[in-house]
Amino acid sequence: MTRLILRVGALACIATLVSACGGGGSRAVPMMPGQSGAQQPMATISVPESAVRGVQVTVHLPLRNGADLDALIARQGDQSSADYHHYLTPDQFRAAYGASQQDLATAAATLQGMGFQTRLTSQSVIAAAPQSTVERAFSVKLQVPQSHARGTASAARAGLTANRAPALPAALTKLGATVSFAGLQNQFDFQRVNKVAFTPTPDNRYSAEGPYWFTDLKQAYGYPSYTSARGSGKKIAVVGSSDILDSDLVLYFGHEALTPPTVVRRPVDGGPQPFDPSSGGSIEASLDVQQAFGSAPGAGIMLYGVPDLSSQSVADAYAAIVEDNKADIVNSSFGLCELYYTAAYNGGTDFTSIIQVFHDIFRQGNAQGITFVASSGDNGAYDCVDPTDSFLVKGVSNPADDPNTTAVGGTNLVTTFKNGSLASRYVSEEAFSDSYQDIPNDQFGSGGGISVIFGKPLYQYLVNTHANTRTVPDVAMHMGGCPVGAPICNPDDSSDVVAFGGQFFLVIGTSASSPEFAGLLAVTESHLGTRLGNANYYIYGLALLGHNAAYRMDIPGYNGYNATPGYNYVLGNGTPHAAVFAADPFAQLAGNPGTASNP
Repeated sequence: MTRLILRVGALACIATLVSACGGGGSRAVPMMPGQSGAQQPMATISVPESAVRGVQVTVHLPLRNGADLDALIARQGDQSSADYHHYLTPDQFRAAYGASQQDLATAAATLQGMGFQTRLTSQSVIAAAPQSTVERAFSVKLQVPQSHARGTASAARAGLTANRAPALPAALTKLGATVSFAGLQNQFDFQRVNKVAFTPTPDNRYSAEGPYWFTDLKQAYGYPSYTSARGSGKKIAVVGSSDILDSDLVLYFGHEALTPPTVVRRPVDGGPQPFDPSSGGSIEASLDVQQAFGSAPGAGIMLYGVPDLSSQSVADAYAAIVEDNKADIVNSSFGLCELYYTAAYNGGTDFTSIIQVFHDIFRQGNAQGITFVASSGDNGAYDCVDPTDSFLVKGVSNPADDPNTTAVGGTNLVTTFKNGSLASRYVSEEAFSDSYQDIPNDQFGSGGGISVIFGKPLYQYLVNTHANTRTVPDVAMHMGGCPVGAPICNPDDSSDVVAFGGQFFLVIGTSASSPEFAGLLAVTESHLGTRLGNANYYIYGLALLGHNAAYRMDIPGYNGYNATPGYNYVLGNGTPHAAVFAADPFAQLAGNPGTASNP
């Protein structure tokens, strides 16, 4: 079935499949023929999550003992430390580092006195009230914003933003609180890119450049055999704004004769949008679940569903994940240029406090052993537009830029191909961006570069990043290439397969590589018998100890930066030798797809 493809501005938008455009996603076309401390009880929640209604804001209170927390997270990743892989419970985190119960209660009481309904997390009071109450409480006017996002689709959705920085009541100022209207400001909605792969469908299984099923990728990257390592006992959480079809899981995994997962759905803020075959959110959630479970078919999959990708909704999902403390690994196939939060993009008002809210939640998750994985973006090094919306500039995406998140870039994979054979053994990879050519620097490729928000994390001193601040990505896996709208594509561009709405599609993007890597982390954690928390300590430790053994670092590429030998801004530390990465170097490896070692 043919589908109408439109090119709008600087982005590829799919008229029948996409509801939003932006960075860090996938593209699709039809395919044919997851310290201890004295315990402190959680502060009483004023009302249940489902009861908080109205315009929603977050009053975030600063963590206590922040430097000590960062030191603990580093020790948890240090093999020589007594705290190595010793993770906290949520109660232990609250007792040592979270906002005090008294401060949370004071903040909640202040808001309730102004007419808000409230609920609490370890770090914040989430409050809601009618628009007029919010405007009066914080001396702001809420209005429809003008988006600085890359692409304008998100601006078409209904939403509000504050016309000025909020004025905090004295009681909240005394607590050092910050008030985020992130859920209102849809210029801070995270973006996904559901991009169409232009790669023609091959005649067989399939060709040297794919398309690839999860079994092809597992053989190519040298995963341990399914019979010995499959991520058993681990849980991967997917954050998304849409539900999925269980029938698509049956279709997708049935193709490879594998029992599909039973997805545990965890609604947040009212839950996700229903499955919609015209929704980019629906194809994104479907891809994430299929890639993650295909990579770790023994892991449990949880779908933390939110109504949209506003910063507020996403922060609420992350807060729910760390408070639930059930997921070991969290995948986020979305992002937004970090520059958009700075004063230069917001009339002189600095909104980087929104990023700090996420950062603090990630730190809590890491201290509890939870690993956060995020797509590095699909726009190469040029992930941002300038403040005047006139041209593209270099920049990196949040949450991938956060030092407590693992950023995953991507490549094009080439495997063995022989008529009649199912073998998909590794041959080579490349990471050259595809250019649209109508706008300078407008390209499709692995996101990467240098953060202007975050300082250089300790683990990045283990390699030469050629920068004094946080750089991304950290690692890479297959993402594919050749989107619709690119006049010339690289000869090795490839794609992945996703089942969506009862059909198979070809997809490309780092929102394919990110959930696959989340699955590899589940396989690794299952073999090691422990969570990894901030997995970057593990990732960069392997690079220090044996780069060539753990990663492929001979991959050429260009995304605005060159993929030079060693760590680079296209591939990070490279793509993993999966069994070595999973600390199981002598394991039987996954063989041909459809065999006992690789169903």
